[in-house]
Amino acid sequence: MSTVKNSFVSSLPAALVALSITVPSTGLAQETVYPLTIENCGRQLTFYKAPSRAFADGQNSAEVFYLLGLGDKVAGTALWIGPVLEGFEKVDARVPRIAELDPSFEGILATKPDFVATQFQWQIGPEGVVARVEQFEELSIPVYTAPADCHLKGKNADGAEPPKFSMDLIYREIDEIARIFNVADRGRTVIGEMKAREQAVKARVVALKGDVSALFWYSSAKLNADPYVAGEGGVPAYLMAELGIRNVVDSNEEWPTVGWETVAKANPTIIIAGDMTRRRFEGDDIAVKLDFLRHDPVASVMKAARQGQIVEMSVQLMDPTVRTIRGLEVLADALERYEFVR
Repeated sequence: MSTVKNSFVSSLPAALVALSITVPSTGLAQETVYPLTIENCGRQLTFYKAPSRAFADGQNSAEVFYLLGLGDKVAGTALWIGPVLEGFEKVDARVPRIAELDPSFEGILATKPDFVATQFQWQIGPEGVVARVEQFEELSIPVYTAPADCHLKGKNADGAEPPKFSMDLIYREIDEIARIFNVADRGRTVIGEMKAREQAVKARVVALKGDVSALFWYSSAKLNADPYVAGEGGVPAYLMAELGIRNVVDSNEEWPTVGWETVAKANPTIIIAGDMTRRRFEGDDIAVKLDFLRHDPVASVMKAARQGQIVEMSVQLMDPTVRTIRGLEVLADALERYEFVR
């Protein structure tokens, strides 16, 4: 079976890896003017100075800080799905990790934060498993929620099109965190590099040979249960749309469960299987996924499974993160490898 593995650091600018992002010589550094008010997830956050002790609840939230050169401002992190971005191991090693998965409200407070960034509302939100935003606000600790999560989890009228993901949501997060912490120029540098990569990969895949369809398989609670696959609106839908790939899952949910019989009938050209170090579900392990696709009596008859047109992709590339552009690159690599690009 042929597979495609992904690597992020190979396309990360060396300046970002070394945390030596420089301000262009053509102008002076742009200082944040305080008080600064940010609209975030339906709330107004006002800052009178740059925070000094941030807590990152979510791996992407931590990695945004690291990319912006703010590792020394991070008092603690939690909720990790995989290894830190290559090149940032030493930075991350100096930051206390209070939990690999869900932190406790008390555990976060023990780091004495004056700012909390959360990647997901299911962690810190209206029904957060960790806490509600109001619990932090009562202690005068502002909570910044990733704009992509607010957007994608927004309520829609019944039958309405799902909210669409775009990289602008990630760029907004980087820009806003940079301005809050008075490193706006670093934010522009990071965003500029990512936009250049986004345009470069789109230029590689101008047209495909015929109808190319795909299934994104995130995980399965049990292998004999319906898998969690990508519907419309989330990151995989964005990746497929940008490269002209048809999603075989017709659902307005971001990650619906769909039976393998239904998937097999749709017969996707490519299967993108999620790779992660998390072991919450039986289907989290990529090796388990690959074995299932080889031997399950229903899944194994699909053309993609029979011909080995399976792409191993880190699930972080399937979520709204700073790695999403790498997901676009990995998918483009696969299209070229399987000779689907005109």
